[in-house]
Amino acid sequence: MVGTSALRRPAVLAAETAAVAAGYYAAGKLGLLRQLVVEGAIFTPIWPPSGVAVACLLILGLRCWAGIALGALLVILSLTSLSPSVVFNLAGNTAAPVCAYLMLRKVGFRSDLARLRDGLALVFLGALAAMLLSSTVGVGVLLVTDELPAHAFWPVWLAWWVGDAMGVLIVTPVLLVVHAARRPPPLTRWKEAAGLAIIALALIPLATNSHVSLLFLVYPLLIWSALRFQLAGSMLCALVTSVLATIAATDGVGPFAGLTRVEVMGKLQAFNGTMALTALLLSAVITEQRSTRRSVERACQELVEVLEHLTAGDAPYGRPPKGTEDGPPGRS
Repeated sequence: MVGTSALRRPAVLAAETAAVAAGYYAAGKLGLLRQLVVEGAIFTPIWPPSGVAVACLLILGLRCWAGIALGALLVILSLTSLSPSVVFNLAGNTAAPVCAYLMLRKVGFRSDLARLRDGLALVFLGALAAMLLSSTVGVGVLLVTDELPAHAFWPVWLAWWVGDAMGVLIVTPVLLVVHAARRPPPLTRWKEAAGLAIIALALIPLATNSHVSLLFLVYPLLIWSALRFQLAGSMLCALVTSVLATIAATDGVGPFAGLTRVEVMGKLQAFNGTMALTALLLSAVITEQRSTRRSVERACQELVEVLEHLTAGDAPYGRPPKGTEDGPPGRS
């Protein structure tokens, strides 16, 4: 039995590493389908692999870092040949999600995102702070190797940083929700979910492709989905919206028509960022309030039961009847 367990651990670790690498690579290829050009540098408005990497670390732990590194290497090699700069990009793309994981663990992050503090930690530590590492290393390598002029550093750095951060804000919560799913909701919730999905599939393409600025129409859907379905509903709605908005931005249609590349980047990233923040933090607040209400209801129910027993002359739970605390009475 000892020998079997010892052999099983490396096999499980190898399987996990391969699965994480495959997921990272697939997410990278999806992200590369839509690109924008800023100061001659090509970047993706949303970089899904960063969200996949942080989610894998939160689910599997630090042992999956090798799978992240392997997946990042495969994505980089699909774009360019092996060179010394690849090593630095690989280190930055691996270290950023690892730093996000370590910082989130440090503050007691819970992957169910049932508290407002968890949502804030994912936003400010997992996305905005940790992704500074990958963007700084990546753009720094371009600058040192003379592939990027010095005056273009900050626009390209900002685009890289925001793209990585958007991947964490949008993709990581969805993967955590999928991992935590245990059983389907009741039939009555499915009817409401179907109605929400039909309205979303009709309204979101209209908002992201209309020449009239109608992007604000998405926010009532986010509020509805957060109120009724918490994180699962709001983040799925945000994911669909961000994908369609990115497609419209890269095609230069709808509210992004007639804008320069820099203006397209600014408008798209501002919209995706505010939408993801709204969906994530609103659902966290609602989930936390519902959890608090359930705790108060349970406490009230227990208090009512104790009062009923006291009124009936019975002892409260956990206390022996009066006169029996010191054992059976002795004879005089």
